[in-house]
Amino acid sequence: MNLYNIKHPEEQVNFAQAVRQGLGKDQGLFFPQIIPTLENIDELLALPLVERSQKILGAIIGDEIPTDKLNAMVKNAFTFPAPVEKVEEGVYALELFHGPTLAFKDFGGRFMAQALAAVRGDGKITILTATSGDTGAAVAHAFYGLENIDVVILYPKGKISPLQEKLFCTLGGNIRTVAINADFDACQALVKQAFDDAELRQAIGLNSANSINISRLLAQICYYFEAAAQLSPAERQNLVVSVPSGNFGNLTAGLIAKTLGLPIKRFIASTNANDTVPRYLKSGEWSPNATVATLSNAMDVSRPNNWPRVEALFKRNGWALSELGAGALTDVETEDALKVQYAKGYLCEPHGAIAYQVLKDQLQAGETGLFLCTAHPAKFKESVERILNIELPLPEALDKHNKLPLLSDEMDADFAQLRAYLLK
Repeated sequence: MNLYNIKHPEEQVNFAQAVRQGLGKDQGLFFPQIIPTLENIDELLALPLVERSQKILGAIIGDEIPTDKLNAMVKNAFTFPAPVEKVEEGVYALELFHGPTLAFKDFGGRFMAQALAAVRGDGKITILTATSGDTGAAVAHAFYGLENIDVVILYPKGKISPLQEKLFCTLGGNIRTVAINADFDACQALVKQAFDDAELRQAIGLNSANSINISRLLAQICYYFEAAAQLSPAERQNLVVSVPSGNFGNLTAGLIAKTLGLPIKRFIASTNANDTVPRYLKSGEWSPNATVATLSNAMDVSRPNNWPRVEALFKRNGWALSELGAGALTDVETEDALKVQYAKGYLCEPHGAIAYQVLKDQLQAGETGLFLCTAHPAKFKESVERILNIELPLPEALDKHNKLPLLSDEMDADFAQLRAYLLK
């Protein structure tokens, strides 16, 4: 598999190098030079999740990783389902929260851990990543206890839900967590500064595990196929998918699935008040505002890192950006959407509620709508209980961590402090 740096196309790497490096020169994102067209889509959709995913990822990655090794990686990573649930006539939810940390990031995090273990070579590795909510837990649990791999996770202090924080800040061991006194974009900027520091990168074997790492992105492609497999052939032909979008890795994976040949009619990027992309698609001007805190905190991102990959895909495929739907909801509108879903008998949380409502606003006659549910409602227990006036029991995975003490360090958004911390 050959990949190139979107910012510097002359920098080209194979899959193993891309997984180990995370980012290219000048913080450029790696992207596949070739995305194959899969001819046997109907045959693939008839297969179980793991077997289908092995074939899809094998077609993309090629012979760089032996088939039996890649198959084992997929089998070890995808140990949980991604069911599609009917919410109302013609509208379905893809539930991506049945993994160990109850969020869609489990797919990418666990596959990346398998990939990195397969291609790592010698020497110590330090995973440095920023999270706006769910990435932290997925990465922490995927890498917890792995030998010679240290993990450092930055998150905006006070801007993720208490249960999200408990899920990854109570592990200890090879997992270090740092509450940054700033927003997610500042955390992301610190990660980028670290990758720009060649001496630091070399000293600690720096790698990133958020959606900028190509292995995580490739894993996410697989659940779009899983969603289509659970729909009827007629529903697949007019399928519109609404993706709750923060850093835009999830949407990028969906667009790659479409490029591979999965019959998705169109996508909708659904955001909260951090609506850089919806405004850009309307005006043609890229003008990020300061990030604001919302109920859907995992989407509190004003400068989405994966957007260059989205534009690269549209350009490569000859698609017009005007074909991409987009919409944004305020917190008040998010609460209303959550209540509407609950009245229909479906319990959701703020991110899925946004994807649902924006989908409903834009769905046309004859189309089938699918929206992504990226986290278990209990991860947002306080807000969901308040909005719906219900009591929400904690799943065991959350309950056991909720009883443990936080082990996080605290730091200002200062790179010199972070650098010293990483070198400790």
